[in-house]
Amino acid sequence: MKRGYVLGLGAAAVIAVATLAFFFGDGASGTADATTSGSVASTQAGSVLGSGVMGDAGAASGRAPYSAAGLEARKAQLAMWAARYERAERLYASYRDATRYPHESRPISEHPDQVRPFAPITEDLKLLNDKGEPIKGVRLRTSQERVFLSGAETVRFSIAAVDDNNLPLPLIIRNAAARSIADSRTPVKQINTTVSFTDNGTGADDTAGDGSYTARLSPAAQGFDGYNGTIRMLAEVSASGQQGMVQLDVIYTSDVPATWGPVRDVVEAGSLNFYVKLQVRLAGRYVVSGRVDDANGVPFALVQFNEELAAGSRELRLQTFGALIRDKQPVFPLKLRDVDGFLLIPDQFPDRATLARLPGVVHVSGRYPLDRFSPAEWTSEERERYLTEYGKDAETARNQVQELMGK
Repeated sequence: MKRGYVLGLGAAAVIAVATLAFFFGDGASGTADATTSGSVASTQAGSVLGSGVMGDAGAASGRAPYSAAGLEARKAQLAMWAARYERAERLYASYRDATRYPHESRPISEHPDQVRPFAPITEDLKLLNDKGEPIKGVRLRTSQERVFLSGAETVRFSIAAVDDNNLPLPLIIRNAAARSIADSRTPVKQINTTVSFTDNGTGADDTAGDGSYTARLSPAAQGFDGYNGTIRMLAEVSASGQQGMVQLDVIYTSDVPATWGPVRDVVEAGSLNFYVKLQVRLAGRYVVSGRVDDANGVPFALVQFNEELAAGSRELRLQTFGALIRDKQPVFPLKLRDVDGFLLIPDQFPDRATLARLPGVVHVSGRYPLDRFSPAEWTSEERERYLTEYGKDAETARNQVQELMGK
């Protein structure tokens, strides 16, 4: 991104100090100050502005000298515009750097919650008595695989009891059931199905006798086929002789809007593009996310797609932007993993219908040299417009500084 009339942030600070020193102090000193670093320059600027040392600026420039009040007023104006110039430069640089890559291809370090999207959701809950009061010394540790699911997808739940020192407590689950929770605007038939939590190492339970009771809910096979909305898991539990209730919610849609196909990768226009086949059953806006790791398994990028798709066989693009690759220099080949997506359903609940998750490595790219990728910044009409406006703000402030300097 070229910009001829606005300097870098460090240069802005140095110029501000140099001009202030020239106007209020000794010209030679100002020249020396201008060679210092930006941080030192900012410190010196405060010293110059706060010292009250006033050179005879009028005499030095051939103009009639200012009165003491005039010099103070001019000093205040120059300080104000120098600060505005530095702020404008900082804003310009911040926006420029934040938009160097497109929205759909970002360093995954910006989205730490997306590094492991399929990790179970865990919570520590207080066990409540029948009056809704917390029972001392007893906490319930729950987990569930997901919040949103569709079609034939299933969800695993677990419940364990611990004391205040995180030591396991004996737990009994007396009754557990999953039931539909109707959207108040749409009357639906109540659905209720019994669910079995076990700690015997079979089915959904991994380890027998570890104190963690586990169940798996399969909505399509347990009476929820054709239902769209919240399913609430309710379990009556007893821990250390104290009884209470556990509530866990998921949001289910019966229809699967699209199914996945094969993936390919190609270098195009200086970026690495993963193309994912999709057989679209329901047309609409699809939001798809994938994570890209380097060859050593180091999380590198979050790549996304957010566009309208018509019904039929389609191919969506997940782009790893060229400048991002050039800047971060990941080790090739790159691995696309943990892909998920949904069809956005506006103005209703649920507001999405999910696609089946694609956990683990979905595709491994070819091995490409770094020079295959473009170092060019991302650009768009909106970005250019913002950079132009921010540049104008900085130019206005700089012109004011120069005008006050008599240049």
